[in-house]
Amino acid sequence: MGEVWRGRDRLLGRTVAAKVLREDLLGDEASLDRLRAEARNASGVVHPNVAVVLDYGEQDGGGFLVMEHVPGEPLSRILARERTLPLDRLLPILLQCCRGLQAVHDAGVVHRDVKPSNVLLTPDGTVKLTDFGISVATDQPALTATGMVMGTAQYLPPELAMGRPARPAGDLYALGVIAYEAIVGRRPYTGTTQVDIAMAHVTSPLPPLPDDVPAPVRELVTAMLAKDPADRPPSAAVVARRLDELGEAPLSPPTPAPAGTRRTTTARPQRAASATPPGRRRGPADRWQRPTWEDLAADRRWVAALAAGVVLALLLALTLGTLALGGDGRVGSAPDMRPADRPTVRIP
Repeated sequence: MGEVWRGRDRLLGRTVAAKVLREDLLGDEASLDRLRAEARNASGVVHPNVAVVLDYGEQDGGGFLVMEHVPGEPLSRILARERTLPLDRLLPILLQCCRGLQAVHDAGVVHRDVKPSNVLLTPDGTVKLTDFGISVATDQPALTATGMVMGTAQYLPPELAMGRPARPAGDLYALGVIAYEAIVGRRPYTGTTQVDIAMAHVTSPLPPLPDDVPAPVRELVTAMLAKDPADRPPSAAVVARRLDELGEAPLSPPTPAPAGTRRTTTARPQRAASATPPGRRRGPADRWQRPTWEDLAADRRWVAALAAGVVLALLLALTLGTLALGGDGRVGSAPDMRPADRPTVRIP
């Protein structure tokens, strides 16, 4: 519907982005109504993760929308170049998208066109949602004919493909498709035509995520892609909170210790010898700590081996003592004892 140009505000001396109605649509009242709705819906959202609308105007049958200029590149270009994103890079992007979407939904607006090309990333990692061209507000008069489907087929929620009203849960579904695509390297649903792709969202089961994806991430993305909106997370804020928790917690289970490795308890942590930084003298906290009976009881094999060693040591000591001592308690090699007088020693 429009062309986006980079421009310069001559009054304030700043770079801006200007969306101008296409020349072939000049004088088309329906297109102007959509551009006005986009300006109205976007201007009602003020959030760091949403591109700010600065001005709107009309001239000679056309209209223009002035927005902040967002340096960087769209997520679609990043995915086309890198195919997939590691989770430590993807989760912060999804988290910021959710925060922006929550602000959009709080303003009574549904974006309806969440897709990688409408997610802009700045060099410092900030995410900006943009393009409210087909957004709809709760109090907005209908601009779509009955039965007409608005949205991009690859990211279209099933309920919109079936002609149902747009709800915030639809934006979460589209974001789930982005997450799936960034993890797997392809979208979950394909088809030969746009209609085939749209119907695949309705009828085809979701292809499972790979097994090497951590379970918490797999469960969250799968929930966002539920066919029934009621089965999806209740809000973008809930998804944001879950993503925040995933970013703080380890996403993979700890590697199990090899069989036979000595177990340690969390109550008495042992400091490894290599933990002392080079050049620093070892202090009392670096010394080995004597294990408690609870520590010893935690490994029965170690206790059994220790007991067997003690018994063997005692038997060996008794044997050597019997060999080395005479019957009267004197040393058998005393110089005043004749060979005939030496007692006979029997080895048990």
